[in-house]
Amino acid sequence: MNKKEKAQLIISILDKFYKKTPVPLKHSSPYTLLVAVLLSAQCTDERVNKVTPVLFKKADNPKDMMGLSYDDVYSIIKPCGLGPKKARAIISLSKTLTEDYNMRVPKDLALLEKLPGVGHKTASVVVSQAFNIPAFPVDTHIHRLAQRWGLTSGKNVKQTENDLKNIFNEELWNKLHLQIIFWGRDFCNARSCWGLECEICKSCNPNRKRKFIHKKP
Repeated sequence: MNKKEKAQLIISILDKFYKKTPVPLKHSSPYTLLVAVLLSAQCTDERVNKVTPVLFKKADNPKDMMGLSYDDVYSIIKPCGLGPKKARAIISLSKTLTEDYNMRVPKDLALLEKLPGVGHKTASVVVSQAFNIPAFPVDTHIHRLAQRWGLTSGKNVKQTENDLKNIFNEELWNKLHLQIIFWGRDFCNARSCWGLECEICKSCNPNRKRKFIHKKP
């Protein structure tokens, strides 16, 4: 089975389980989504969704956020981990958005990546989920799943992202990104499936007998 054939199989399975793909992070605007995605680094969406209502009650726009003190922001977001770094980034990017972008989050991926604390994956999530611009954000879990399914031999998330974009049609990227996240959480967990248990792993690689060894990102 080649990669294109595997891709069609994966799409059919994911569409069967996830007809709708709600954005996991609670938000009310591109700005609140940007902050929530930034907070989700090395943190669960569930925890972020408990923290952001408290934060956004104090400030849900760049101008109000830059008016908060570091201690105000840090005390709220501390449960998300990496609190000092994230607090500084949130205040700094809010200042940049207020002073340089009229408080609007840019739709351009390159401009987003220039904001403090915003990397390629975060920027990709924002353009896809806030603006419906095709992107394929790849985190370490999606990187592992793509390897397990035989879609990439990429040694890093950037190479895996490029491989997935070449395999799947652009109009599917935004939905697929979320579907793969949901599948990974529900059926192909990093500590359980190992390429042997879930329907996609077994369908894509029916002759696999041993645990799949990932290439570290």
